[in-house]
Amino acid sequence: MNLILSLDAAGQLAYTDPDGKRHENILVVRAYPISAPDEGVSLIGEDGHELVWIADLRDLSANNLNLVSGELARREFMPKISRIAAVSSYATPSTWTVATDRGETELILKAEDHIRRLGLTTLLITDSQGISFLIDDVDRLDRHSRKLLDRFL
Repeated sequence: MNLILSLDAAGQLAYTDPDGKRHENILVVRAYPISAPDEGVSLIGEDGHELVWIADLRDLSANNLNLVSGELARREFMPKISRIAAVSSYATPSTWTVATDRGETELILKAEDHIRRLGLTTLLITDSQGISFLIDDVDRLDRHSRKLLDRFL
């Protein structure tokens, strides 16, 4: 896929369309961030309209892939929970102490419906600050973590 992408002086992504028009402050948005993170990526202009649809990130040149991946990493922050160490209460709101791929942290679960099933074994937990935490496979959690989680499912 031939795209002309670059970073402007402020470090923001810019796109030059086939007509030579330069679009600055481009947002990169995944259509399916969890189920198909490398498929269906959109470049959105400042006006909120889609400029380019990228069916598969693997079709990009190495340079463009680095630029798009960098923008996605800055935009998306979704730690993956690998262990639930403790839960303050089985009633909500409750404070959870969890180990993630970004270190140990605490999150506050305001309501049980802030735990959403995305598949048979995938869960998305949104804390009181609006941060989404992913459990990509409940079956891979240790027994203690599964026992704590089961109280909320």
